[in-house]
Amino acid sequence: MNISHIEHIGIAVKSIEESRKYYEEVLGLTCYSVEEVTDQKVKTAFFKVGDTKIELLESTSPEGPIGKYIERKGEGIHHIAFAVPNTSAALEKASEKGIQLVDKVSRKGAEGLNIGFLHPKSTHGVLTELCSK
Repeated sequence: MNISHIEHIGIAVKSIEESRKYYEEVLGLTCYSVEEVTDQKVKTAFFKVGDTKIELLESTSPEGPIGKYIERKGEGIHHIAFAVPNTSAALEKASEKGIQLVDKVSRKGAEGLNIGFLHPKSTHGVLTELCSK
């Protein structure tokens, strides 16, 4: 699959405005981007930590995946994302190895990345995102 690094860690939050205070005021990080990904019913905020990013995820609809996640499990780590050269190829390779896919083909995500998810039932309980530019 040729993973180069952890691209980001996604954290589900009820409110980006409330949560970012912790990341900025306590941890001293700077939010460099806030964007809404309409088709995923989510608003995101990004913080850089070295080469890795923290992505806060706030649902824009209770019916969106983050809204449903928070309803079931509460706030917290939602997924880990790995950078790969080609998301579609990485999804295909994972499928060939018997991994259950959430996304059979890559789609557009925040920051213009191509993304695709591996189902946590096949990844020992960890929702895994694959990302490429």
